[in-house]
Amino acid sequence: MNYLIVGGTHGIGESLVRRLIVEEKSQIWMTGREQPTEVDPKIKFQKWEALSPTSLMELPDLIHGLVYFPGNLRLAPFHRLTEANFLEDLQIHLFGAITLLQQLLPALKAGKGSVVLMSSVAAGVGMSFHSSIAVSKGAVEGLVRSLAAEWAPHLRVNAVAPSLTDTPLAQSLLSTPEKREAMAKRHPVQKIGNPDHLASLVHWLLSPESEFVTGQVISMDGGLSRLKVG
Repeated sequence: MNYLIVGGTHGIGESLVRRLIVEEKSQIWMTGREQPTEVDPKIKFQKWEALSPTSLMELPDLIHGLVYFPGNLRLAPFHRLTEANFLEDLQIHLFGAITLLQQLLPALKAGKGSVVLMSSVAAGVGMSFHSSIAVSKGAVEGLVRSLAAEWAPHLRVNAVAPSLTDTPLAQSLLSTPEKREAMAKRHPVQKIGNPDHLASLVHWLLSPESEFVTGQVISMDGGLSRLKVG
């Protein structure tokens, strides 16, 4: 199986790549903003930046799975956000994915592939200081549903919508035990997201076991988007 993991050097992407490596007969093409210190022989790596996307390395004619992880976490009051901030976030979360999907559509269709994009709990729940990420991820969810309809039955397209997850991207919010405890208490399960758990869900969406699932935005958010406890 041939997989392209965009943004696979950290966090959930890194956890997913570790899972794919142990699969027999899997070949992984991976991009990241920085060259990793070590690259497994099963992986072909290229530096790639969503804000200034370049042509991809040579890829196979069949791609069985593509996952797009690039993101940021811009939290600010609405009145302090500029048009440039919104455009930059849209480029990272949405237009970078669009660029790759248009380039790779023939290979994905040939491989009858599965596409997984990343949304956020903030796209479905109103949260203070999240307007820019909510705009970007809301657009991602709309794209997922539209492409899933347009590309069926040749391709499946889904998204995962996590809440705060213990990744390098979120470290400013989790930098002290007090912050970690406060963030955990926001969720009904009283926990922070685990990147390995998110990676397991993405892995399942890539696999034949999820062949009856398309056009979905699957929440993995500790109940934050659906439950009010207490």
